[in-house]
Amino acid sequence: MTPPERRRRSTQRDIARRAGVSQATVSLVISGGAASSQIAESTRRAVLAAAEELGYAANVAARSLKGGRNRLLGLYTFESVFPTDQRDFYYPFLLGVEAEAARQGYDLLLFSSGMGESGTSRAERSIYVGGANRLKIADGCVLLGRNVRREELSALVREDFPFVFVGRREVDDGELSYVAADYVSATAALVAELARLGHRRILYLRALEDSEPTRDREEGYRRGLAEAGIALDEALIRSLADPADLSIERLEGWIGELGITALLVEPTEDNRLTEALATMAGTERVRFPEDCSLALLGDPPSWIPELRNWTRFSLPRAQMAGEAVRVLIELLDQETPEPRQLTVPCEFVPGDSIGPVRTGGPILTRPVATDPVPLHPEPDGRPRT
Repeated sequence: MTPPERRRRSTQRDIARRAGVSQATVSLVISGGAASSQIAESTRRAVLAAAEELGYAANVAARSLKGGRNRLLGLYTFESVFPTDQRDFYYPFLLGVEAEAARQGYDLLLFSSGMGESGTSRAERSIYVGGANRLKIADGCVLLGRNVRREELSALVREDFPFVFVGRREVDDGELSYVAADYVSATAALVAELARLGHRRILYLRALEDSEPTRDREEGYRRGLAEAGIALDEALIRSLADPADLSIERLEGWIGELGITALLVEPTEDNRLTEALATMAGTERVRFPEDCSLALLGDPPSWIPELRNWTRFSLPRAQMAGEAVRVLIELLDQETPEPRQLTVPCEFVPGDSIGPVRTGGPILTRPVATDPVPLHPEPDGRPRT
């Protein structure tokens, strides 16, 4: 039996012939964006009608109608985070996006891979595969990931594609919308708590990369010292090329040579830092917090209750993701959307790795406040009771 002949897929040229317009006009209507607003409404409707008659991506074309939407939100990551498990750092973000999208009556589309034109997998993800914005099938998109491609964020801003980043990100040639953790206030509050416990020599171990979250943490460290009346010592801001280099010998050197009594550590995106901390704690050569207090400036990537309960602040990841969806839908509802930046307070996790300055530590040069310092002030600056 002869198989039925497969029907040729309609193209934009077919739509142009059917609607009696140029192919460039069809491309503008189908792709959407700011330039499509220059097309007359009668022409737009003729193009969309022709597209529907020919079966050309009717669901995508329909959203180009003024005020029309697919009610489809995208979620794009610059790293491979699908699939994941409950211990993974990204898992609460995914839950938060999914839950809020469902609550708002939107479906969710996961953009989980990019392919080169040759069809082979690419090590580095790209939104603009072959020069086209893959995200446009959705009304708008939530983006997340540490290793971002700045040039692609800039391109999204230039073409007015609605998106919200989970985390503070900046580009040189525009302003974008984001929902971020308030690293500045959370870090400053941890410094204040250590100062309350008598610590004056607090080393900040920052990430090597100069990302926005790292800059925010450093700003919080400097602010916390200033508010506690502690003079800044630039020698107490350090970084390691490899988190695994955080050894007990190195810590002993900092204690002996720099006189530190507390250590603030920025977590890494993998488990090397957590493993190095566990190795140090297992030696008994430096006890936490008896010999040195230690706090993490964020969540370990895969913390579980069986691991050491380090003092830290925790990111409200599910809340941040839900807020990102809400901000994105607000942008979609606006005629001329303006970029929005929202910061969300972090949660203090007391843990068991900080305590009063050890006996024989540095002599305090000024009285230390005895009242606990809250980690999250109210929006008007008053302490939270």
